[in-house]
Amino acid sequence: MISASLLAVCLLSIACRADQVPPPVMDELVVTGERTGPGMWRVHRGAAQVWILGSMSPLPKGITWRSKQVEQVLEGTNQVLVQKPFEIGIARILWLLITERSVLMVTGGKRLKDVLPADLHARFAAQRAKYTSDPNKWERFRPLIAAAFLQQAAFHQVGLSTRLDLGAAMRTLAKKHRVRVEEIKIAGVSDVMEALKTLPAATENVCVAASLVTVESDLPRLVDRAQAWASGNVERIEKLREPAEVDACRAALDAGVGAADLIARMRRTWLDAIETHSQNGGVTVAVMNIDMLLEPGGVLDQLRAKGYEVEAP
Repeated sequence: MISASLLAVCLLSIACRADQVPPPVMDELVVTGERTGPGMWRVHRGAAQVWILGSMSPLPKGITWRSKQVEQVLEGTNQVLVQKPFEIGIARILWLLITERSVLMVTGGKRLKDVLPADLHARFAAQRAKYTSDPNKWERFRPLIAAAFLQQAAFHQVGLSTRLDLGAAMRTLAKKHRVRVEEIKIAGVSDVMEALKTLPAATENVCVAASLVTVESDLPRLVDRAQAWASGNVERIEKLREPAEVDACRAALDAGVGAADLIARMRRTWLDAIETHSQNGGVTVAVMNIDMLLEPGGVLDQLRAKGYEVEAP
């Protein structure tokens, strides 16, 4: 779910520091050239071509990325496009906590239990008890951020990580093959904060329910999906459907303004970058979220609509 996963990653970057926890260290993505791994889409029109590698999160810790096809493509590539990392410093966090505290935290002397519907909080508390002995943990945070913390704790328990950076691995490979790397900025702190300001409570609760379903029953599917990604099995990925609650969260976000605008801008930024480099000629490799590629009306569908030939892995 691209919309919710984007917010979760961005919110965790903000919330971890807001809770005075040291910033997370990136987990290692093991890279080997033994055999073909995650598939790449080939997009072309005329002489120019763009190879797109879909990234995925979360992934099992210690997963091995088979980079054979990528390395072969890099041999004749002009540039690599990767997403600019979402970064935020302590000084900016302190400023946000002073000026935008109500956007990140539950205020007015209330706690999470006071603002989250009773049934959702009961489910949240039941799952929280599995991952921490503190019955009040994350009670100071607004529902979406508290749910993101819980989801991160659940991922850690089953060996999944949201901190495996395929972009960083691609930077290393690009340097090895002496290929120029261009960073694409798709979202910043201010963009996420604006989206949160306009997020209706009803929409937030729908997405909290989706996050709880993920923790309660969807972790095996995520592991299966990650393994399919590692072996380049796109057909398997497409068959592993998300729970209905996740679809409901996406629909609720798309029906709004702030979050929907942010997601639309992400798609548009990547689409513009791919088109620009296609017009410049040569060969480009791009690394972007696989859900953004595969979703109905996503980047691949939009490229087809613009007359590009899209060859699946």
